[in-house]
Amino acid sequence: MVVMTGPSGSGKSTILKRSMADDPRLSLSVSHTTRAPRPGEQHGSDYHFVSDDTFDEMIAERAFAEWAAVHLNRYGTSKAEIERLWEAGKDIVFDIDIEGAKQLMATFPDALSIFIAPPNFQTLEARLRGRGTESAEALDTRLDNARGEIAQANLYRYIVVNDELDDAVATFQSIIAAERRQTKRVLQDTLRAFSDHQTDDDPASSEPASDSHAPTEGPES
Repeated sequence: MVVMTGPSGSGKSTILKRSMADDPRLSLSVSHTTRAPRPGEQHGSDYHFVSDDTFDEMIAERAFAEWAAVHLNRYGTSKAEIERLWEAGKDIVFDIDIEGAKQLMATFPDALSIFIAPPNFQTLEARLRGRGTESAEALDTRLDNARGEIAQANLYRYIVVNDELDDAVATFQSIIAAERRQTKRVLQDTLRAFSDHQTDDDPASSEPASDSHAPTEGPES
């Protein structure tokens, strides 16, 4: 599980897309959000775009592993999305705001946390203005939030400074590769593989249960 955070304009989405193209084990957790789609974004692929009412219903149903209000909108990670990716055997990546990241890091303390930082504030502002997709109010909000996010970068295990994109992508990928080689993670994967192999090779696992263990009545409710 990779918890990835960076201010808007840091380039985290680009780093992630390039890394996912090179590494099929990485899979993005698709968040729910109340904000409107940007040009080119697709529902169910980039985000699950939902109304405020739907978001409220999901909160009431405790459907989120985390959620937070960010940049005048709300974002959340559903528990169902995490389960779906785990069952598929993926290394889940959360491209997430800092408040949501804190919640996930508290719930999953072994998660790998990476903060993507711009080289300086002037570069960040130029990138945001260059998008041309933000209102003046939204742009000011993102810049104000960026200051607060960068001030909390020390909460993360790693920081990747995105000055040159190719270098930032390579650094991000090397961190993922090193994390996978940690002893505890290798042992977990190895033991799981041996367990699966033993189950497949055990003839008893494919034999039907004996009559002595068969239920005498219908299934329990």
